[in-house]
Amino acid sequence: MRDKRRDAWEIAGLLWTLAAGNGLHFVYDWTGESVAAALFASVNESTWEHMKLLAVPWILFSLVEYVALRSDGIAGPRAAGLLAGLASVPLLFYTYQGIVGRDVMIVDILIFQAAVLLAFWVSWALQRRRLCGAGWTVLGLLTLLFVWALFLLFTFRAPDLPLFVDPRTGTRGRI
Repeated sequence: MRDKRRDAWEIAGLLWTLAAGNGLHFVYDWTGESVAAALFASVNESTWEHMKLLAVPWILFSLVEYVALRSDGIAGPRAAGLLAGLASVPLLFYTYQGIVGRDVMIVDILIFQAAVLLAFWVSWALQRRRLCGAGWTVLGLLTLLFVWALFLLFTFRAPDLPLFVDPRTGTRGRI
């Protein structure tokens, strides 16, 4: 039987990621485009910045969960879950937009929700396999921190690729 304490943490993480991710969509504007807010919240409507809405709450919660549970079986699965969720956002977004030919806000919101659920499903499935050990822990923690570093870097220095372009303004990253 699975550890009830770990299950409670995972459910809390799911709810936190869904709520915080949705809220972070607006924080940058609410703070008058604060640089501090740009570290956590989306700064434009690009697909990349929408992926940040999953990454930041996920990473913050994962680090807190890792410390609170003192478990080496969390970091690796949490990193893998994050990567799966992040990959699903552009895959689903560009697929539906290619079929429909335009952006539909409710579908965008549902894609975020689906990406969060997929990420947690992958993480839960891998936690059951008990990917323990120092190697998995270090790899997981480094992956989580590296992903956040990429989001920080590309918020301020976005590459000239469609993934980073705000479809409304044609700009990239924080202006």
